[in-house]
Amino acid sequence: MGLIVRSLLLLAAGIALVHAQPYPAKTSRIVVGFTAGGPSDIVARMMAQQLTERLGQPVVVENRPGATGTIGAELVAKAPADGYTMYLASQTTHAVAPYMYAKIGYDPLKDFATVARVVHNPLLMVVNPSLPVKSIKDLIALAKARPGELNFATGGIGSSPHMSMELFKSTVKLDMVPVHYKGDGAAIIDIIGGQVPMLTSSISALLPHVRNGKLRGVAVTSLKRSTVAPEFPTIAESGLAGFEVITWFGILVPAATPKEIVNRLNSEIVQAVSQPGVRDQLIKMGFEIVANTPEQYAVFLREENVKWGKVVRDLGLRAE
Repeated sequence: MGLIVRSLLLLAAGIALVHAQPYPAKTSRIVVGFTAGGPSDIVARMMAQQLTERLGQPVVVENRPGATGTIGAELVAKAPADGYTMYLASQTTHAVAPYMYAKIGYDPLKDFATVARVVHNPLLMVVNPSLPVKSIKDLIALAKARPGELNFATGGIGSSPHMSMELFKSTVKLDMVPVHYKGDGAAIIDIIGGQVPMLTSSISALLPHVRNGKLRGVAVTSLKRSTVAPEFPTIAESGLAGFEVITWFGILVPAATPKEIVNRLNSEIVQAVSQPGVRDQLIKMGFEIVANTPEQYAVFLREENVKWGKVVRDLGLRAE
């Protein structure tokens, strides 16, 4: 009997030791709901690199594209709430898609804990240089002269590139046709190749191609001009007063994740993007640093759901 008791005590001690391991004790992952190469993937990989260095354990990026990012979001919502699975969320996955699909496998608010909204940036409207468009005025004139003939690429139904153009179309009452891709990366490749004439997407992903002449920048979607590319006028100042679309990226974890882990991740992310080298790199790519608290991100996320839910309903958009 004594041997059995001692064995049980040793087993209990072993279990307690495992549970007492400080976080993190193994590899973590940041799930991205879109293909590699797009803005969400870029931000996720920067965060993974910084967290790997700061946490002392590997943090890898796992791309799970499909259904406007909802496949990856559902995976994280149902993952163990232990801090080892994170999601790189955006308004697409957590404020637009939930209202476009008849049914998704997660609640954008209840099934996640907010860690930090990392960055946001305006979108940039670009065209293939072969398209005779150099301004919003040019584009409106061309679209009205050729109703139903002008296509535009998107990173997928409900994505920021899609929603920004749907707002633009409805504001000006234009008849233009979306061509949906599985991620911004594929859309950018085809607009450079001339298969599709135009795209509105994250300025961070498009600016290098504009700088080297492969694409022509037309206007940005923010109310103020971009600090990294001030030469491009805003859509608002081009005649559509009040027009604004800004894409954002933030880290979420499963809802029941312990508060101390959420706070640890928030602290490391905020410190990481505050480093001059990291900050300069993000700004150079067109991002603006946010890095707010979990509570501030939670308030913002609720507001985004109200805003974009209304837009989806007003435009009658539905996932195909």
